[in-house]
Amino acid sequence: MAGRFAPRNAPRTALPHPAPVPAPSSGPVPASAPTSASGSVPETGALTREWTPPGPFDLRLVIGPLRRGPADPTFRMTRDGTVWRASRTPAGPGTLRLAARGGRIEASAWGPGAPWLLDRLPTLLGATDDPDAFRPRHRLLALTRHSRPGLRLVRTGLVMESLIPSILEQKVTTDEAYRAWRLLVRGHGTPAPGPADHAPFTALGLHVMPDARTWSLIPSWEWHRAGVDAKRSATILRAVRVARRLEEASAMELPEAAARLELIPGIGPWTSAETLQRSNGAADAVTVGDLHLPGIVGHALAGNRDADDEEMLRLLAPYEGQRHRATRLVLLSGRTPPRRAPRRTRGDIARL
Repeated sequence: MAGRFAPRNAPRTALPHPAPVPAPSSGPVPASAPTSASGSVPETGALTREWTPPGPFDLRLVIGPLRRGPADPTFRMTRDGTVWRASRTPAGPGTLRLAARGGRIEASAWGPGAPWLLDRLPTLLGATDDPDAFRPRHRLLALTRHSRPGLRLVRTGLVMESLIPSILEQKVTTDEAYRAWRLLVRGHGTPAPGPADHAPFTALGLHVMPDARTWSLIPSWEWHRAGVDAKRSATILRAVRVARRLEEASAMELPEAAARLELIPGIGPWTSAETLQRSNGAADAVTVGDLHLPGIVGHALAGNRDADDEEMLRLLAPYEGQRHRATRLVLLSGRTPPRRAPRRTRGDIARL
């Protein structure tokens, strides 16, 4: 459920539609000043770019689904709302810093992947998304959409960086999956490029996830130590062997992209949807096979907390083409069924 961890009660920071301003530069440019516009981070060695959203924009809501838990080593958000992301791009590792400033998004990037990240900045932040295509048929969704006008669907253009953590999330608690992602990326990834002489950046501890070859060389005991069972680790190993072919799915339409991913044994509709929601900005990639989502959607739209996938899809049928956006709005509404049982106990196969 991409976006299920976006803050529901945190103060919203949607940016109002700004007045027309001169067009920013069409692409990344080398930073020429020793400090950023905010004066907080040295820009030496960075490329920078500004982008003005075409309407209301909430950076936290848009980029939030890429965060895999509060200690995700590839994602950090500082107290002032600045977002740091470390990615493995086709051009190499890169670090991207995003900040909302006066109706604009200011971006800085470091590393071999910096030009790639800045070239695709508008796409990442939902420039190709069309929020106006959504027509609410339920009062709850209309109200939530009105209260969250800055929601756009993120699109990274990177399949593997969303596929691998989605595989780790199969059939386990989110805490278990986050722990596995954290241990594997810190243990086998590489430190993210950035302003290494700046103490606050180094304190973030950002890491770039391993490349396909490194994933394939992780020994079985390291998977076990991270709490990843043989089924999930085998699925990841099968995926990284054809990583290049899977990355091609980022340019495909949703049915073809899902079919490409689901050719890999161990990747089903749940995993492909969770991946393509992030990599492709797929507005219709509804997550089926989830333990909680059908009950949440059923409770919010029909007062039926015991809804199954079939009932969920029936309720979402009026939103064909926008079903993922509809489920995000349901989750952001905060209307979830009260808990009836204790939270599932976290397992730890590393103790076995």
